Amino acid sequence: MQVLRSEQFLPVSIDYAWEFFSNPANLNAITPDDMVFNITSTLPETMYEGLFITYKLAPVLNIPIEWVTEITHIKDKVFFVDEQRKGPYNIWHHEHHFKAVEGGVLMTDILHYDIGKSIFGTIAGKLFVDKKVRGIFDYRFKKLNILFPNNTK
Repeated sequence: MQVLRSEQFLPVSIDYAWEFFSNPANLNAITPDDMVFNITSTLPETMYEGLFITYKLAPVLNIPIEWVTEITHIKDKVFFVDEQRKGPYNIWHHEHHFKAVEGGVLMTDILHYDIGKSIFGTIAGKLFVDKKVRGIFDYRFKKLNILFPNNTK
């Protein structure tokens, strides 16, 4: 299993950060265009435990796949967890943590993922999946710096 941890300071209030990240529609704004990412389910304005979100995306070679995640845990303005229920990963457990700090919010992502134990999974991981996942988080980091510049909201 792979573990990816990312921390980022955002110069916004905890309320503003939570409002942005707890609205599933904002996923499109922080996902690379080359993922061909489209949410196909009807979304509420804010998420809740038990919410299923369905997507169509094409992460590799424009081959479309269906992905389903569930919001499994939420503590208002502290953290939420999404887990894959259907899709390309054997395990996808993504924690999103938020902590109010001086001048803004420290956001921490912790992702546990596994693409499977088969020889194909091992090879695919080493050849492109691990790099692709890291690239998504790198893109998100840069995009959030653009969306939330150094002016406090």
